[in-house]
Amino acid sequence: MRWLVGWSSIAASFGTVGAVGHHGEGRTVHPVGSQLLWGDPDPLWAVGDWRPDEIRVVTVATPEGAPSTRLAVLGCCGATDEQLRVGLLAARGGALRHLTAWPGSYTAVVQIGRRITVAGDLAGARPVFHTPWANGTAYATAALPLADLIEAQLDIGHLAALLACPETPEALGDGTPYAGVKRIPPGHALILREGSREITGYEAVASLAVAAPQADPVSAVEGVRDALVEAVRARLTAPRHAPETLPPDPGPVPGMGPAERRAARGAPVPGIGADLSGGSASATLALLASGLPGLPGTVLGHGTGAGERLLAVTFNDLSAQGREDEMERARAIAANPRLHHVVVAAGEEALPYASLESGPLTDEPAPSLVVAERHRRRLSAGSADHFVGHGARQVLDAHPARLADLLMDRRRRHLLRPVAALARAEGPTTHSLFVPLAVYRAARRLARTSYRTGLETAASLLPDANRDAPDLDTPADASLASLAWSRPGPAARWLTGEALAEVSVRLQEAALRPAFVQRPGEARARAALARHAADQRILEQAAEIRSQRLHAPYLDNQVVRAARALPESLRVQPGARAAILRRVLAGAGIHDLPPGWGTPSQATSTAAGRIGLRTALPELIALFDAPLLADAGLVEARVVRKALRAASEGEPLPLDGLAELASTELWLRRLVTRRGTCWTGTAAPRQRAVAGGVVPARRTLQP
Repeated sequence: MRWLVGWSSIAASFGTVGAVGHHGEGRTVHPVGSQLLWGDPDPLWAVGDWRPDEIRVVTVATPEGAPSTRLAVLGCCGATDEQLRVGLLAARGGALRHLTAWPGSYTAVVQIGRRITVAGDLAGARPVFHTPWANGTAYATAALPLADLIEAQLDIGHLAALLACPETPEALGDGTPYAGVKRIPPGHALILREGSREITGYEAVASLAVAAPQADPVSAVEGVRDALVEAVRARLTAPRHAPETLPPDPGPVPGMGPAERRAARGAPVPGIGADLSGGSASATLALLASGLPGLPGTVLGHGTGAGERLLAVTFNDLSAQGREDEMERARAIAANPRLHHVVVAAGEEALPYASLESGPLTDEPAPSLVVAERHRRRLSAGSADHFVGHGARQVLDAHPARLADLLMDRRRRHLLRPVAALARAEGPTTHSLFVPLAVYRAARRLARTSYRTGLETAASLLPDANRDAPDLDTPADASLASLAWSRPGPAARWLTGEALAEVSVRLQEAALRPAFVQRPGEARARAALARHAADQRILEQAAEIRSQRLHAPYLDNQVVRAARALPESLRVQPGARAAILRRVLAGAGIHDLPPGWGTPSQATSTAAGRIGLRTALPELIALFDAPLLADAGLVEARVVRKALRAASEGEPLPLDGLAELASTELWLRRLVTRRGTCWTGTAAPRQRAVAGGVVPARRTLQP
C-alpha cells in the first residue's frame, strides 16, 4: 500500500523539519516508513514502496526571500520535466486543470508559498482525503492514516449508506467509514491556505438548460484512440524494474518450470504484461502494448522493448462452464508473435469467497475483497508492470439513464436500437413485447423528474427496500430499475429498518441542499464510475503482489475526458464499447481480430460467484454467526444466514448484495484486530483507528 500525506497549519513553523504537533507544545509526529519530500511549515511525505521514478519533485526558481513554488507528482506520469514546470506555472495562476491533463495515473501536489493544492482524478481511482488536525488540515491519499492520526471511530451511518445506496453520492456525501475523515469528490481539488481548506472543481460542467453541441463521432473516437495510446505509451516508456525475489528459489520442482516456481513464490515476472481475458477491453490494451509503433529502442519500431515480448495472462476458471469461446478468442489473439501467452488454470481454490481468513487490511471496504484471492492467483503469474482492462465498461458504455438525456435533447430516434436490443435479450416471450414501451415510459418519466423530486421519491421508498425487493433477473429489469435518480443497492434488502431510515434521512437532507444538477444520465454514469474506481483501488490493495504495479489506463484522466466527449447517440447503441475499441485498434494499425471479439461475458462471473458461495457456505455462515454488522445495528444475523443458504441452493437472490455484506463484515473484523498504527514520534496518537478495537454499538452513536 502506497500513499502520500501532508498538512497545512496556521503556525508558520514548528522549529524542526517534519516536526508537527499542537501549537506551542513542540511535540513531533511523522508517518512510519516515510520519505520526506519537503519539510516545514507544510510538510509532505511519501509512504510505502514507491519506485524512484514514481516520485518527481519540480521546483521553480524564485527570488531570494520569495515563497517557494514546487510541484510533486506521485505515480505514473508521462509528462516531461519541462511540461511539469509549465503545469506548475499554470497552477500558480489558478489553472488547476493543467495538473490533470498529462498521460498516466498520478496525484499532483502544488505548494506555492503557504498555499497547498492537491488534485484528485476524474474517475476516483486516486482519491484525496482530509481531516481537521492540530489547528490545521491534514490530507492524504488514504483514509486509514488520517483516521489513525485523529484516533477516529467508525462512522456507522456511512457504512449503512455504502450498503444501502453505493452509487448515490447524495447518500454517501463526502464521508468515509471513519468519523471526521472526509473525501473530496472526483474532478475536484483540495486547496489549503494556512490550515483553512477549500474544495473546488477543475472541470467545465455542461449546462442543464442548453444541450451541449454534439461532437463528431469520428473525431470523438479518434480522441479516445489517442488518449489510450498515450496512456499505454506512458507506461511503456517508464523505467523498468526487476521484481524482488522474496523467498529464495527452491530449485527444480517436478512439473514446474521457472515461471511456475516464480508465481508460487509470489514474485512477478520482470517486464511488461497484460491481462488477456478474450474480452475487448483487456485485448485492446494487450495488442496496443505489444505492437505500439514508434517506441525508441524497439525492433523495427514495434514491441515493448528490444526483442521483448509482452506477457499475456489468461485466467482459466476450471470450475465454471461456458468460457470455451472466450478462451478460444484469447488463444487466437495470443497467436501474435509479439505476445507470450500464459494460461493460469485454477479450480475451487480460486473461486469467489476463497481464503477469506487471509488477506491484508485495506483502506476501506469494497465488494472486491471476496474475490481478492481469485485475482491474486492471476496476477502472481503477471509482470512487474501489468495492464488490466478494469473500468472500460463504466467509461465507454452508456448507463441506461442516458436514455433520459436523449429525450431531454429530443433525440427520440436514437432510442430505437437500444430498446430493441433489450427486447431481444428478453427472448421470444409475451413480456418482451411490452419492453420497448416500458423502457420509453421510464426514460420519459426520468427526463421529466427534477433532481429534488427524484431524491425525495427515492428517500420515501428506501425504508421499504427490505420488503418485497424485486429480483432483477433480466437486462430489461435492470435497465428499468436504473432509470431513476437514485435506487437502492443490492444489499439494501437485508439491512435493518433503522439503517434504511437513517439513509433515507440523508437523501431527504441532500434534496433540500442547493446543488448544481447534471443531467440524470450523466450524473448516474459518473456515480457508477466513481463506485467502480473505488472498488478497483481496494482490489489493488487486497490482491497486491510485492514489486508489481497494476495499470488501468481506462481510468486515466485523459481517457475519461476523451470518453465523455463521445456523443450519447453513439454510446447507447448495442455493442458500442466493442465497436469503439475496434476502431481504436484499427487506427493503431491492428485489424485482424478473432470472430466474436467483444462478446459480453458477465454470465460466467455470475456462475462462478454462485459456485463460490455454495463452496464457502460453512465459512460464510460462521462469519455471520455473530457479525459486527449486527452489533452495529445494520443487519440481523439470522436474516443474512438465511439468505446465504437460499442463494447457495439456487434461489435468484442478488449475489452482489451478499458479496457487499460479506466484504464489509470481513473488513470490520480485520480492522478491529489490526496491530500497530501508521504514526510514530513523541506526539504520535495513543490509539489507532477504531479506538479500543471495538465496533461501537448502534445505540451509542449520535444521529
